[in-house]
Amino acid sequence: MTTTTLAVLVPLLPFLGAAAGLLLGRTAPGFVRPLAVLPPLASLVLAALVAVRQGGGPAVDAHTELTPTGSVPVELALHIDGFAALVAILVAFVASCVQIYSTGYLRDDPRYPSYAALVSLFTSAMLLVVYSGDLIVLLVGWEVMGICSYFLVGHYWETPEARAASLKAFLVTKLGDVPFLIGLFALATDAGSFRVTRVLGTVASGGLHHPTVVALLLLAGVAGKSAQFPLHTWLPDAMAGPTPVSALIHAATMVAAGVYFVARLLPVFEASGAAMLVLAVMAAVTMTGSGLAALAQDDIKRVLAYSTVGQLGYMTGALAVGDRGAAVFHLLSHGAFKALLFLAAGVVIHAAGTNSLAALSRMRGLRDRVPDAYWTMTVALLALAAIPPFSGFFSKESVLGAAEHAAGGHTAHVPGAAGLLVLVAGLVTAVLTAAYATRLWLLAFHGRGAEAPDHGRQPLTMTVVLWVLAIPSLAFGGLAYRTLPGWFDGRTLTPTALTSVLGTGLAVVGGLLTYGVWQRTTRNLVSTPLGAVAAHPGADAGRVEAEAIATHTPAYGDIARAPDPADPGRVLLGPLHRHAAAGFHLDAVYSALFVRPVRAGASLVRFLDREVVDTYVGAAAALPRLLGAAVRRAQTGNVQTYVSALLAGTVVLAVAVVLVATGA
Repeated sequence: MTTTTLAVLVPLLPFLGAAAGLLLGRTAPGFVRPLAVLPPLASLVLAALVAVRQGGGPAVDAHTELTPTGSVPVELALHIDGFAALVAILVAFVASCVQIYSTGYLRDDPRYPSYAALVSLFTSAMLLVVYSGDLIVLLVGWEVMGICSYFLVGHYWETPEARAASLKAFLVTKLGDVPFLIGLFALATDAGSFRVTRVLGTVASGGLHHPTVVALLLLAGVAGKSAQFPLHTWLPDAMAGPTPVSALIHAATMVAAGVYFVARLLPVFEASGAAMLVLAVMAAVTMTGSGLAALAQDDIKRVLAYSTVGQLGYMTGALAVGDRGAAVFHLLSHGAFKALLFLAAGVVIHAAGTNSLAALSRMRGLRDRVPDAYWTMTVALLALAAIPPFSGFFSKESVLGAAEHAAGGHTAHVPGAAGLLVLVAGLVTAVLTAAYATRLWLLAFHGRGAEAPDHGRQPLTMTVVLWVLAIPSLAFGGLAYRTLPGWFDGRTLTPTALTSVLGTGLAVVGGLLTYGVWQRTTRNLVSTPLGAVAAHPGADAGRVEAEAIATHTPAYGDIARAPDPADPGRVLLGPLHRHAAAGFHLDAVYSALFVRPVRAGASLVRFLDREVVDTYVGAAAALPRLLGAAVRRAQTGNVQTYVSALLAGTVVLAVAVVLVATGA
């Protein structure tokens, strides 16, 4: 079987699994789980074979015209280089883990068949984005992911929070997709093709007429899809969906698509120094702002959501300094440990019955009830904090090393200011990341208070997946930084001495400072029993999470629970805590700038429609109706009346004729 055929099957198998799952979900429920798990596993095997055959060598290209357009053709095209080959493995690997985990997490969910089918379709769409060599076909996968995220985030549609979150995710990402689409058409107009290879050839020959405009239009779509400032606000709210969906969105699909798109078309952005500087500013603001916000969140999933926003900021920062190898290296590393973090958080939610860190901090002995989640989440948090030798250290240091190199003015097409900005923001974010990772670990697993409730043992499918993901979270970075340059652009990914010392030192300072504050605040704290979380032995984890979202989590609804006095985030942030917890009020700003004016405009249009247009239409209809009524009265059916009217008319005409003749 040729490499091209294998590559076609990689996105096709999950799509077929999704279609079969939707068709057989009600009539043959016994097939739902195999149809959910086997296609992504098969895609993983095939993606690995494609990667082995590609081997980091010349890109695999194949294309056929999809339909004649009369101008710029749309083609079914594959373009598989080292980046695409490795990212496809990540997508299929995480999707397989999520599907296996979901068989236990949502084992009693009545909507599991549709959920599993949508996850498979989501996976297929992302794989299409990764392998596609045509920008319009890539756009199809890009938009299908948006639709799937809408349905999956709104899986618990009974809760108003889930409905609002799904709608917000859809609208915010579409807001970025409009200029993104315009940018794609502008790019294809200059290149005369939507083919990635021809677009890059046009850029190399200087044929891109308005590189800054095109790059900024494309960046709007990337900011929306990859949750970068200022279009990042949808991602924390998307935590209203099931935890496995969060793992899939954050680790390997949706938000990774924007970073991957910029990496694939990086020469387009490098053609404009202004666009690279904008990308650097976007990355710097995203990194630091999300780190502060994560340190103030109470919901364990929202902490991880803001963490994703920050780590994506690292990736866009690497792209802003012209090193797509470092960006994709961090994307691969982050995909493993972020999937592990979310899935381990799902086990914690299942065991504790709440998403709230304030509630978890009042539970004693939770780590003994979920030892698998405790140890694997500890590994993932160390990787997130970039502590050596965990994988996050090597990938994050490759980003900081690239920023240091660019800051010295040694990177072509990259302003030195962009490199300096990314470097400083990356070092500040290293402190914040270690601080909120330590805070999460302390509050979730080292609570002091009542005994943690017993919700029964977690299904084996959930715990096994955690340990599988723990392996790359621990070992991937150390093994990959030497071999990946051969798959990428050949640039070294080896950590540099200066940034390694600074980054690791700042991370250790952030972690130790958070631990010291926590120790001081809890030393003389009187334990407060929780008394708010009832045990549901053997309950379905998804149902427990839905109840937690609806009743226990401050981020999703009002709750009369005092803030945890032992929360180190409050001490570290001080008066900034209130603003950071609210995401620096960006939602309120957007509401004032966009939502309220749109609603006011809609109200005005409704008033004009009802009071002006309807009145005019009603009057236009009333006049003929009145005339018709007057004429109808003359139609009496009485012959004498008709003769009298005829005679009267004759007399009137005769008088008129006489008067005219006399006047003449």
